[in-house]
Amino acid sequence: MSQDSRDLSSDCQFWTWKLSLWNQTSTLESQQDVCLHLPKFQEFLRQMYEALKEMDSKTVIERFPTIDQLLAKSCWNPFVLAYDESQKILVWCLCCLINKEPQNSGELKLNSWIQNLLSHILSAFRFDIKEVDLFSHDLGFTPVDYYPGLLKNMVLSLVSELRENHLNEFNTQRRMAPERVTSLSQVCVPLVTLPDFEPLVEALLTYHGHEPQEILGPEFFEAVNEAFLLKKISLPTSAIICLWLRHLPSLEKAMLHLFEKLVSSEKNFLKKIECFIKDSLLPQAACHPAIFRIVDEMFRYVLLETDGAPEVLAAVQVFTQCFVEALEKQNKQLKFALKTYFPYASPSLVMVLLQYPKDIPQGLWCQSLKHISEMLREIVEDQTPGSCGVPFESWFLFIHFGGWADMVAEQLLMSDSEPPEALLWLLAFSSSPHDGTHQRTQTMVEVKAVLCRLRKLFQSPTLSGRELQVAAGESNDADPRLPACPQLVRRLLLIFLLWAPGGHMVAREVITLMAQTDEITHEIIGFLDQTLYRWDHLCMEASQSRVLARELLKELRDQV
Repeated sequence: MSQDSRDLSSDCQFWTWKLSLWNQTSTLESQQDVCLHLPKFQEFLRQMYEALKEMDSKTVIERFPTIDQLLAKSCWNPFVLAYDESQKILVWCLCCLINKEPQNSGELKLNSWIQNLLSHILSAFRFDIKEVDLFSHDLGFTPVDYYPGLLKNMVLSLVSELRENHLNEFNTQRRMAPERVTSLSQVCVPLVTLPDFEPLVEALLTYHGHEPQEILGPEFFEAVNEAFLLKKISLPTSAIICLWLRHLPSLEKAMLHLFEKLVSSEKNFLKKIECFIKDSLLPQAACHPAIFRIVDEMFRYVLLETDGAPEVLAAVQVFTQCFVEALEKQNKQLKFALKTYFPYASPSLVMVLLQYPKDIPQGLWCQSLKHISEMLREIVEDQTPGSCGVPFESWFLFIHFGGWADMVAEQLLMSDSEPPEALLWLLAFSSSPHDGTHQRTQTMVEVKAVLCRLRKLFQSPTLSGRELQVAAGESNDADPRLPACPQLVRRLLLIFLLWAPGGHMVAREVITLMAQTDEITHEIIGFLDQTLYRWDHLCMEASQSRVLARELLKELRDQV
């Protein structure tokens, strides 16, 4: 053992004895003795820390067998704790005792004991310490003013040290050892929900060294993520993004937490879904391409697992809309190329889809949809080597942008001209991307026939539910075959009911005839909710249609 270590070991025994005396009595003489020796004790603690930070936890215990007693007694002495610099040094000393990779129950128990001791240090000022009250009162402070201020100063001191360490990365004399940063993150695990420690948690999350591996403990990331998801901590979005970039399991858990909320919430209520999604901070975080790719991949997986469930499709569309809004807000000029967000997609197609319909004159919507259809069709039906993506990838990209995807059928029915083949193809493709060319052509023929029959009735002032069912092919005695694409046909019929003058009069009758099962009823509710949500975002003026849609939606929701 070196001379310095022997001197420190001897000093350690002396101060352990001295602290025992101080802690046994609370007389005026003992208080005066503490005040007399406190500067020397603080200097000893600084020297002890300088020695401890060069050792691992096992070596510390071997060289200073009474160090645990000394630190424990220091942590329970109110005069020692009354000085925030002492608190900081005690925290660092205790960090040196933590086993980064505990191998047995004894080391686990020691780590738990140290964390409890740290929790006491950092929260001691929430309690009434009589000895400290004596001179805080004489100085004109009350405990309510003094203790939180002292704790705040200590936390800010640690934050400053972390930031200085970050700025002096290449100054080895002033640089904090990575092990100490790791230990500090472990110290914070039980304390992340305390408001006083939010600056320290943020400083750790945003701290980046040049180490090849992550230096913050996974338990710290998990604790912060859990506190954030349960709304027990408030951190800037930048800190949460750092958390998810540095710890993939936390990002995955945040997505699963969002999925759980969406599943447990009322179905077919897109405004609530939008609130959940925005509140999750995931759209804002997704402005970083690495986070977007992972989030999007999880949506893709859920979509495949649920066989394209309408609720998941709607969630993807709402999320994308929130993401695009956040992207426009954060990036006046895009920091990342769009290719980094959608690597499997045609960049020109992405640029067209990102043009939100409300930013384009309504009279040009049909033209834009034709252009989108032509680009998609060229990609999907191009079988040459090196073609851009498979049909599913193109479909997955298209359905992200609900502003366009949900208006195809509406544009087809409202157009005065012959149904454009490009829009018929787009509608057939978006409803069933896995269909082959022959099956898609059959769908286009059937949809076109239904459109032609409904258009003939569009200006009719009086209609019957039976007449509309026959026109839609849902009840045709002459041709009893069921339609090959019943969901598409129902969508066209619902659009007709909302927009045709005579459709308003028979809307309830037709919907009653259509909603023969709970599944179809939920499908209709979802369509009405999505239509109203889209109209709101497009700022469409359709007062009578809007009123009818809201009334029908309320009535159907009351029934289920």
